[in-house]
Amino acid sequence: MITSPANPRLKLIKRLQSRRQRERLGLFVCEGEDLVEAGRAAGAEPAELLIAGEDVEPELLADVSTLAHPPRVVAVFRRADLPAAMDESAGLALWRVADPGNVGTLLRAADAFGAAVFLSAGCADPTGPKALRASVGSVFRVPTGRFEDAPGRRIALVPRGAVKLGDLDLSRPVTFVLGAEREGLPENIVAACDATASIPLEEGAESLNVAVAGAIALYSTHIRPQDEGGNDG
Repeated sequence: MITSPANPRLKLIKRLQSRRQRERLGLFVCEGEDLVEAGRAAGAEPAELLIAGEDVEPELLADVSTLAHPPRVVAVFRRADLPAAMDESAGLALWRVADPGNVGTLLRAADAFGAAVFLSAGCADPTGPKALRASVGSVFRVPTGRFEDAPGRRIALVPRGAVKLGDLDLSRPVTFVLGAEREGLPENIVAACDATASIPLEEGAESLNVAVAGAIALYSTHIRPQDEGGNDG
C-alpha cells in the first residue's frame, strides 16, 4: 500500500499531466474504471495500475487526479499500444483543432463509423485527460496518424459557400478535412484538397461545432442513394 506522496508511481502520474512528458516518456494516464477497461478490452495492458484502498491511500490518489470527483482506479498506458492508421478507407484530417474536447469527440465519431483520425501539428493531444474523457475509450480503438498521411480523396469542409456535401461522390476511400472552429481551414490547405463542401444549414444558423460536422460527414459515407428507377414495391 502506497502511503507517501513521494512514491515514484504517484510522481509519474502527476508528471504525465504534461503533454511534453507524455511525448517524452511515451506514456499517458487514464482515470476511472470505464477508460481503463476500454484499454484492456482493446488489448492494451497498463504499465501501472493503482486502485484506491488496495494499492494506494485514496487521498493520495485523489491528489494526483485531474477529476473533480477522484476515481477509484488510475492506470498508465503506453502510447505505442494505441492503433496506428494503415489502410483505412475513411478518415478525418484535423488541422490545428486545439480543443481537446473536440478531438476526443471526433475520435468517438470515427469509432462509430469505422474511420481513422489524422492530426496536424497544433492539434490537442488525444492522450490528454480532457480528450481521453471525451473519447470515452475510443482512443484505444481508432487508428491515428499524421495529417499528411490521410488516405483517399480529400474533401475540405467549410461552413458555407461550397458544394453541398450530399452532392459529392462520398464513396470510400475518402478523408474529410476539418479546421478549428474559429480559424477554420487556411486557403492553402483547402486548395490542396480534391473538393470543398459545406453541410447545408437552416437560414440564420451560423455554423456547426467541428465535432458535429465531422460526425455528419462520416455518416454521409454510409448513406446509399435509392436506385434511379425507384422502388416498384
